[in-house]
Amino acid sequence: MEENKMTEQAMSLIAFGGDAKSSAMEAIYAAKKGDFDNAEQKVAQAQQSLTEAHQIQTTMLTEEAQGHHHELTLLTVHSQDHLMTAIAFNDIAKEMIDLYKEVKGQN
Repeated sequence: MEENKMTEQAMSLIAFGGDAKSSAMEAIYAAKKGDFDNAEQKVAQAQQSLTEAHQIQTTMLTEEAQGHHHELTLLTVHSQDHLMTAIAFNDIAKEMIDLYKEVKGQN
């Protein structure tokens, strides 16, 4: 994989991770207000961004497994950090939506 492609993939992971995290936070805010339909939509948006990111990550991992090794850069590490944080936020958002539903008697 050429360096430009690796940089592009890392930047895409950062962008999709950021979108997913933002959507997950919006889901939590919506659930806090009792707007559960919007909260569920935001979680679905976050999941879509995570799916896009996972596809890119899978491509990167497949290329690595096929012997196309590349220098590990801070940008690549940063992109993985963004992705993992977004996954955690989305998981937390789902739990918080359930919790807010229970608290508001809408479970």
